[in-house]
Amino acid sequence: MSVDKKMHVLVVDDFPTMRKIIRNLLEQLGFSNIGEAENGADALRKMREANPKFGLVISDWNMEPMTGLQLLKEVRADNGLKATPFIMITAENKTENVIAAKEAGVNNYIVKPFNAATLKSKIEAVLGPIG
Repeated sequence: MSVDKKMHVLVVDDFPTMRKIIRNLLEQLGFSNIGEAENGADALRKMREANPKFGLVISDWNMEPMTGLQLLKEVRADNGLKATPFIMITAENKTENVIAAKEAGVNNYIVKPFNAATLKSKIEAVLGPIG
């Protein structure tokens, strides 16, 4: 069974250019329902209001006022959202960051820079094959 490309995906990054890059990569992979949030607080509000729910969150780590890690912890603590697949993106390849994200319940982790093939493999590792 392959991934439902009609699922809603939320891209969270404080840089509009990075959101656009990730959106373009997702569109290349066949996803069409892509939402955007400029920080963790904005993302959490959109996730709680979304209908249908987001099937995947791809979030940057370094954001203000709520980081990607704080967002992840909020999502995992929320009964309505805790099962949402969550991929973290960061420019820092620090072991302690990977460990902190894993402990908080991240499903996968991408280090910048990355390309469509990397994004595809990380999504497939979480959701299954993209047709």
